[in-house]
Amino acid sequence: MGNSTSNTLAFVDDFDATRPGLPGADLSWLKDIREAGIERFSDLGLPTPKLEDWKYTRLRPLEDTVYQPITEEDGMAVIDHVPSLLPDPGGRPRLVFVNGRMRPSFWIVGDLPDGVHLEYLRDVLMHTPEWAEAHIGRLHGDAEGQSLVALNTAMMDSGFVLRVDAGVKVEQPLEVVFIGGLTDHPVAYFPRNLIVLGEGAEATVVKHYVGMGVGAYFANTVTEIDIGEGARLNHYKVQAETLDATHLSTTHVHVAKDATYEYFNLSIGGRLSRNEVSVRLEGEGAHAGLNGAYLMRGSEHCDNTTMIEHLAPHTTCREIFKGVLDDQSRAVFQGRIIVRKEAQGTDGHQLCKTLLLSTGAEIDVKPELEIYADDVKCSHGATTGQIDETALFYLRSRGIPEALARNLLVQSFLGEALDEISNEEVRLAFTDKVLHWLPAACFLSEEWRDV
Repeated sequence: MGNSTSNTLAFVDDFDATRPGLPGADLSWLKDIREAGIERFSDLGLPTPKLEDWKYTRLRPLEDTVYQPITEEDGMAVIDHVPSLLPDPGGRPRLVFVNGRMRPSFWIVGDLPDGVHLEYLRDVLMHTPEWAEAHIGRLHGDAEGQSLVALNTAMMDSGFVLRVDAGVKVEQPLEVVFIGGLTDHPVAYFPRNLIVLGEGAEATVVKHYVGMGVGAYFANTVTEIDIGEGARLNHYKVQAETLDATHLSTTHVHVAKDATYEYFNLSIGGRLSRNEVSVRLEGEGAHAGLNGAYLMRGSEHCDNTTMIEHLAPHTTCREIFKGVLDDQSRAVFQGRIIVRKEAQGTDGHQLCKTLLLSTGAEIDVKPELEIYADDVKCSHGATTGQIDETALFYLRSRGIPEALARNLLVQSFLGEALDEISNEEVRLAFTDKVLHWLPAACFLSEEWRDV
């Protein structure tokens, strides 16, 4: 069971399935889904460390802060510019949300090929509700910790939809920016995203969560992904929320025969963040690459929880997470690989490494292999340590200042994870985000960007 705190009751009391501000408020089937979601959330409450999947993460911000539903005024907060991870944002497709509200004025259509539909959830519910009904709510799993998914289902107030028809390949990355902050009171919003790729389709999606200004906010995001036979989705995410932000993200993925799902998450901000990814490899030859990096300082808390379920023969997965923790920050990595009896010939690899820059930093790691098949090749490993003093001495003996030498070692440490990003343009953008996180002045040294 979860925790029936005052915040749980507040979310339940604020619920109204027919509130005009909610997308699709006039759709009876969506009203039924919302009501079932709030009922389940009311029964479960917020997850607590009493649940195994939440053993190392406590939702303190949701216990000591009362969040109000987002308003249209909050979504129209004035911003000077829209941050972009990729160069030339004016020429590539981009959607923008501010405090959970879509901002069509910042929408860049770009040059999308025929058969690609990148839209706001509200528009899809308005114009093609039958398609939405067939795809919303197909999440798998029934764990008690999924109460936050139930809350999102009840309160979903924004989000985007990407549909790529069979055989269509999108050459350039599609960027979706979520901007939080700039409110006078704590607010909560609940994006619901859908990504559906037809047979043989290919696409790259870059999601950028960024905080601006001041103001506490709670973002509870759910993304549902279906990847058709022989299709490929590159799904990249940067979480750079503000120090007052709570970022909870759940992603569920279905991968068909011979399809590929590549995921990379970079977490570099937020008072508390949790990225939960669950992948089902449902067809023979399906592959999942779940990778990420986390860089925390101060009292920030980051949780990466993953589950890859092999359901068919000859499926493969590769999972590499690397993190750097400083000050009193804390991180959690829980990685679970399940190989069902039918998934003979499975090949899975999982690795988590963390670098501690201070004695006050802490990492909790729980790698798991659950294997029911006989013919498999699976491995996992986890290590934690400090900067190699011998390597540091070597660099300093070559005339490199200590601060720069430490940054070189951190960058080299994270390189193995960043190399898992197959899209070169995105990999360079993520590397720049890492360099800017490192102590001031050092990232300006061009000579060590390519180390």
